[in-house]
Amino acid sequence: MNKRFLLSLTPFLIFGLLCVFLLKGLFSDPTKRDSALLERPLPEFKLVDLYDDSVIHDRQSLLGQPVLLNVWGTWCTTCKYELPFLTKLREEYGVKIVGIYYEQAHAPQFGQFVDVKDIRVDVKEMLARWGNPYQYNILDLDRSLSLDLGVTGAPESFLVDANGVIKKHHMGDINERIWRSELAPIWNSMESRDVNN
Repeated sequence: MNKRFLLSLTPFLIFGLLCVFLLKGLFSDPTKRDSALLERPLPEFKLVDLYDDSVIHDRQSLLGQPVLLNVWGTWCTTCKYELPFLTKLREEYGVKIVGIYYEQAHAPQFGQFVDVKDIRVDVKEMLARWGNPYQYNILDLDRSLSLDLGVTGAPESFLVDANGVIKKHHMGDINERIWRSELAPIWNSMESRDVNN
């Protein structure tokens, strides 16, 4: 009798566990996930400057002071609305911001190519209109650096300390609330460490 009773409860137990699992997923925030790269050095890379093919940026060019790496593109609507606040961070608080630009429409494996000259025109127009927070922009046309960083879209940002160690990965736009609650405390601690060294 006990065995038969337990067997009759099995579907209800499975249903209950499934409900708990689904409810957890329903109320979780997909932008809040831990990056596997936290507390690890930035990946090695060698990529050209967005505006000048003769200028090569690499991991070494990001060392020496804290930096906010911002992955973005002109095709990204949210990036457009993020630019004024990032510009304020650069101008008012001296935050060093480096862009990692990738073009969503560029997919050579599917025969889709974009002209870098067209990208440069689009970028200049967008930054002139919405603000230019970037010290410089790295062109990640084939998304090699973005993939190494685990980027799934744009905008995404990384706080990197003076030694090139990733301290924070943020998915989504940076606005006043996000900066104050999540990023500024980390940025301030990185800056104070940089000053003390």
